Amino acid sequence: MTNTDILSKIQLQLDAKKPFVVYCKPESDTITALFQKESKQYYLENFLDKGFVFAPFTGTKKAFIPAKASAIVTTKITKDVVQKDESYTEPSINQQAKHNFEQLVAQSIAVIKTGKFNKLVTSRTEHIAVDTNVAETYQRLLHAYPNAFRYCFYTPDTGLWMGATPEQLLKVKDDILQTVALAGTQLYKEGEKAVWESKEQEEQQIVTNYIVSSLKQYSNTINVTKPHTFRAGNIIHIKTDIKAKLEEATLLENIINKLHPTPAVCGLPKETAMQFLLDNEMYNREYYSGYLGEINHDFTLDAQNKTNLFVNLRCMKLTSSGVQLYIGCGITKDSDPEKEFFETVNKSITMRKVL
Repeated sequence: MTNTDILSKIQLQLDAKKPFVVYCKPESDTITALFQKESKQYYLENFLDKGFVFAPFTGTKKAFIPAKASAIVTTKITKDVVQKDESYTEPSINQQAKHNFEQLVAQSIAVIKTGKFNKLVTSRTEHIAVDTNVAETYQRLLHAYPNAFRYCFYTPDTGLWMGATPEQLLKVKDDILQTVALAGTQLYKEGEKAVWESKEQEEQQIVTNYIVSSLKQYSNTINVTKPHTFRAGNIIHIKTDIKAKLEEATLLENIINKLHPTPAVCGLPKETAMQFLLDNEMYNREYYSGYLGEINHDFTLDAQNKTNLFVNLRCMKLTSSGVQLYIGCGITKDSDPEKEFFETVNKSITMRKVL
């Protein structure tokens, strides 16, 4: 099946209301697709199954496309990109949305200063009324963000989602686990070296410490790199790479549940931070800041015993009335509400540029 065939198949699956996922891994030129042969909605119940999982920010219902129920195809990305209108302009600012989000950030800073939280990750949603050709939009996404995990996912229950996420939740091959701590955000500027403020460095260290602490109960050997700057499209972050050798009896489900949601999308302490967000964000994140990816098999390489999961950031939900964007940022005691709002605006450009 060619690149064009896969993109055409997307619309056929949508018309038939049959689940599918099409994705391309970071720095890869191979598109992989699982096209489910029936319209049945599956959920992941056994973490020994092989397939593709799409899990929400909170809740136990993890949408799943089983390998055994799907046609699996791979092909190389071609260069024939359908270009969008080049008259792109920066998004106009909705003053009410700005006010509401800045209030949420100010509220978050105040509660952090009481000592209840070390960090919170606030988010917001933004609707864009636009007609979207799904295949063409996904093709532009493939070419625009080669360092990200680029996907298009649909089931009848989840709806249609698309994204280019820079953040790995975890990667497991046999007994070796790899993950990253990612935090801090700046606009990428050609030829300029990134300078990270103490607030951003602190935020990133919180994420790193949490992940390392979480893994200690599953591993006696954990290696951590020094923080370094990582580029994802028009945005750069601070990144730390973490590798751990797992104990033999470790269960994949336990590790995933321990890491998700990470402080990079929720906050610390995790349980109370999640409840604070559910009580105060005033919207449903759905699958934004959940996780997605291959379970127990590398379908791109057709290799056994590999799990490759990503955090669902820089994403959007496509509906009949347009596109719903989801964007957030990490808050510490030193955050500035207006700066945090404009950080979400910068992050929204990732998706806006391919619409």
